[in-house]
Amino acid sequence: MKKQFLFILFGALIASITISCKEKQAVQAPPPEIQVVKVLQKDVPIYKDFVGQLYGLKDIPIRARVEGFLDNIYFDEGTAVKKGKLLYAIDPQPFMADVAAQESKLAEAKTLLVNAENELARYKPLAEINAVSKSDLDAAQSTRDAAESSVKAAKANLKLSEINLSYTKVYSPINGVIGKTEAREGEFVGKSPNPVILNTVSRIDTMRVQFFLTESEYLTLIQEVLEKQRSEEETRTRDKYSLELILSDGSKYPKKGRTDFINRNIDPTTGSMLVEAQFPNTDGVLRPGLYAKVRARMDLVEGALLVPQRCVSELQGQYSVFVVKDDNTVQARQITVGERLGDLWLISEGLNAGENVVIDGLQKVGSGLKINPTLIEFESKTNLQ
Repeated sequence: MKKQFLFILFGALIASITISCKEKQAVQAPPPEIQVVKVLQKDVPIYKDFVGQLYGLKDIPIRARVEGFLDNIYFDEGTAVKKGKLLYAIDPQPFMADVAAQESKLAEAKTLLVNAENELARYKPLAEINAVSKSDLDAAQSTRDAAESSVKAAKANLKLSEINLSYTKVYSPINGVIGKTEAREGEFVGKSPNPVILNTVSRIDTMRVQFFLTESEYLTLIQEVLEKQRSEEETRTRDKYSLELILSDGSKYPKKGRTDFINRNIDPTTGSMLVEAQFPNTDGVLRPGLYAKVRARMDLVEGALLVPQRCVSELQGQYSVFVVKDDNTVQARQITVGERLGDLWLISEGLNAGENVVIDGLQKVGSGLKINPTLIEFESKTNLQ
């Protein structure tokens, strides 16, 4: 019995020593190494994206201006065409016949005019010697004037017929790229429901992008424009092409554009205003009908505070970061965030420039924990120029 008691006492002593050693080791464990970054401060331009649609600098519809059967097509679809190139030919036979008929009517009117002038010439000397009455002379004068008017009308009708005949040949009005034809050879064109617009030729060396601004966005943007106009001429020239174009695949178009015009009024049904910008397209990458985002600078925040998005935690609309104090203890701090700039947050309130915030291992830290901070430099992929 005595031996059993000694054995139990010895086991309890060993367990007590073991627990004491573990507690001592826990107390003496070094603070965890946690990566931190400094709050960055710099002037940051604020951009906004607007969804727009691209158009050619000129998009000219090719119309059939007379009715008839399409005889020939003289171009390859989707290729470049020169101004004055023959595109379509409509059967000219009915129009040639009409020209011939109008020429005949003109000849007849000219003959009647000659006869009326001769008749008037005979009446004038007779009227001077009272051989004919004054009313007969007036009738001869009226007949001659009517014949002259008939000649003018016949000439006008002939001119109109010749114009209609010329419309049977359809030429390109500009240098550009022609699209898919809406009519084929042998098809009747020029009258609905048959095709009236046969094609479209677009000038694409410069592209137009149309997008819409809300009232508040317009007021912000116009203030930016006015500030540029008040600056020096050199600055205005440098900033003239300040718009960026983001294509539908997310890539940035390499050439910048400029605002072409702002519509005179705001649409009362949508509360938006039409804006048009121009972008150079000398390599022909852009085509009419594409959708893209126009990126415009709306503001410049001087001395903005920035932290990586990875530093920020969000819970029920509240944002916070872990700040490392001078004694290397962690403090959870609520912040107010501004614009989201790629992989960075713009901080409106709650942080100061140069403070260290935890970037990795957020789940391992908490307020009051002492850490061994490792300062790293965050390599942002966001262009803040």
